[in-house]
Amino acid sequence: MTKPIRKVAVLGAGVMGSGIAAHVANAGLPVLLLDIVPPKLEGADRDDPAKRNAFAAGAVKKMLKAKPAPLTHRSKLDLIEIGNFDDDLDKLAEVDLVIEAIIERLDIKQGLFTKLETITEGKETIVASNTSGLRIVDMLEGRGEAFRKRFMITHFFNPPRYMKLLELVVGPDTDDGVAKRAEHFGREILGKGIVYANDVPNFIANRIGTHAFMATIHAMTEAGLAPEDVDAITGIPMGHPKSATFRTCDLVGLDTLLHVVDNCHAALTEDEERHVFEVPPFMRAMVEKGLLGGKTKQGFYKKTKEGIVTLEPTTGEYRGRGGDSAIRSACKVLGDVSDPSERVRQLVATEGAVGDFAWKVLSGGLAYAARRVGEISDDIAAIDDAMRWGYNFELGPFQTWDALGFADTVARMEKDGIALPDSISKMRDAGASGFYHEGKVYNLALGDYVSLRSDAREVSLPALRTGGSPVLSNDGAEAWDLGDGVLGVTFKSKANSIDDDNIRLLSDAIAIAEEQFGGVLIYNQGSNFCVGANIMFVAMAAAQKEWDKIGGVCKQFQDLNQRMKYAQVPVVSAPFGMTLGGGMELCFGSDAVQAACETYSGLVEVGVGLVPGGGGMLNMLWRSLASVPEGAEVDSYALVTQVFKNIAMAKVATSAEEAKQLGFFYQSDGVSFDRARHLHEAKQRTMALAGSGYHPPAPRKHTLPGESGAATMAMMVDTMVAAGYASEHDALIGRKVANVLCGGVAGSGGPVSEQDILDLEREAFVSLCGEPKSQERIQHMLMKNKPLRN
Repeated sequence: MTKPIRKVAVLGAGVMGSGIAAHVANAGLPVLLLDIVPPKLEGADRDDPAKRNAFAAGAVKKMLKAKPAPLTHRSKLDLIEIGNFDDDLDKLAEVDLVIEAIIERLDIKQGLFTKLETITEGKETIVASNTSGLRIVDMLEGRGEAFRKRFMITHFFNPPRYMKLLELVVGPDTDDGVAKRAEHFGREILGKGIVYANDVPNFIANRIGTHAFMATIHAMTEAGLAPEDVDAITGIPMGHPKSATFRTCDLVGLDTLLHVVDNCHAALTEDEERHVFEVPPFMRAMVEKGLLGGKTKQGFYKKTKEGIVTLEPTTGEYRGRGGDSAIRSACKVLGDVSDPSERVRQLVATEGAVGDFAWKVLSGGLAYAARRVGEISDDIAAIDDAMRWGYNFELGPFQTWDALGFADTVARMEKDGIALPDSISKMRDAGASGFYHEGKVYNLALGDYVSLRSDAREVSLPALRTGGSPVLSNDGAEAWDLGDGVLGVTFKSKANSIDDDNIRLLSDAIAIAEEQFGGVLIYNQGSNFCVGANIMFVAMAAAQKEWDKIGGVCKQFQDLNQRMKYAQVPVVSAPFGMTLGGGMELCFGSDAVQAACETYSGLVEVGVGLVPGGGGMLNMLWRSLASVPEGAEVDSYALVTQVFKNIAMAKVATSAEEAKQLGFFYQSDGVSFDRARHLHEAKQRTMALAGSGYHPPAPRKHTLPGESGAATMAMMVDTMVAAGYASEHDALIGRKVANVLCGGVAGSGGPVSEQDILDLEREAFVSLCGEPKSQERIQHMLMKNKPLRN
């Protein structure tokens, strides 16, 4: 066990500093955010605390407007205290961790650390720098031994909420206990992936990543390709984010990228490929013109009324879409290959410009990474992890090398005259099959395989499955024994959408679990937990006017969610990514949720001209009323109105925490900050419920606003129509939602049962399926979302 970090201070309220502070607050810890006093204060303003704290206050204000949002919910602002360096540095004596994120000026950092040494003297306070380019030995010049023992680098990646990588760098005097405390804080509290890097400029990820970017850009100009061609090749086909090269530059900001690149060029005087870090003149010109990317709304790409235009590097002017259509077509086919290893193999094997360019940039990058082993890190797995977590690559460089075939790739590199370190040749001559083999990783310094560091909580679904075959299986889902009395259900439908097959299997799985297991865990794979129902079925059935068939399937899904809610064993859902419509209704039917922090949830059916039809309206409403004590005389109208707004306006929670605040999840539901531990934590929650005397809840009835409440809500809708914010069809949908939530005509006459609401909900759903405007919206959605089609 390590001494916990209970309070953090962040020094510097710029983009990185404020982002780090926000994510510390997301994790539930109080954080002190300080910045300089504005230099031009005059008169009484110099004594006004609000004016003196203006920079930090401005950063906090921006947190509420920033996209992507640094906070998981605005309530986290209550954990952030602001101040300034002149008035509040003494408060640092009361914190456990200080993270410095000020300007990258060595002299200014040294001056600040001089003050921090005095303030934290005799304390166990960890002082960490978020620098990406300065060395510990230089920053600590003149500092005492005790301070040096408590000092290290914690290098976050932007934006801190979303990027998993946290690079830790220790100095020659850093105490092991200090490093372990920082590692525990990053991994367990913030959910970060920890990589230890050596104290060299730009550490691991930015060293390899910026080299890859610049090598690709230089290769583009040499090959005469267009930015669109390069992005087609270096995105999904290469196992990189779809933003690829130039769209990523626009996202990061060209000025930010060039700052890192220039730092590399200035500092890496002994790097054999220092020339790669030389910035092409056209990129310098872009920065001078303010073409920085997203922050200035124009970079390599710019959105115009006529569509997206591209900056032509040879002229410095924008032009319409260009590039080679054959390259884009070939890359589109490659992008459909699901396995990244197979995808990158096919990419390099593609004949012509696509394969040639891919091999040029990949081979050069892989060789460069190999030559950096020992300099940036001794650990091949750490380098791979850094690129996956810091740049969102599907495969790190050495994993990519293995995918291409270790020995074949070495032979081709040697044939092309690409310089490789002697350690690679020795590895090949020793008969090594690849960098990774049977749970081990090759250590180039030792010349042998060593065990991979692992965390038993970072478990994959296939690794948990026991018995050799599923307990249940059909085209839409599978149920496997996950051990410890947990039956795991996983969807196999496109985009994990709800269909007849997985409804039936989940119902059967609950029946089996009640006899043979302690609980059921719904855990899906892919990019999203569940994007909703299979709308194609609705469209086809509506076209044939098969209203009874639609109503039957609707009732089937309602019955499933009610069956889950009142099963004799606990049912836990583990949502992540998009958890919309039917996916949200599955969570409502569960006893508990273990959600990934980045879960985007809501009932969005009104967007396609429908209403929730799987018990969503019932269960969102009943959850809002659950805390009302029996016998309390409560006017339910305010609660019902808020549920109405959430459904009628298709409110989507943009984090698991926001879903709690909106009442989509229970306050007691769990949140996993690290997706790698999500399955483990979801299984633990299922086991905990099963092992703590679980009994299903008893159904409740509620008195609702009834006809008068629905009429009042209808007036709200009419006002929006009159103001031009909603159409007449929106109003029709809104009135139907209001009628259901208010319990229909008889809602205020006495307690309304769950079945009463379900019947009203199903009637509303089926009736809207017959509306031409709803059918138009469904068709429009199907055209935009091909994964939802059968």
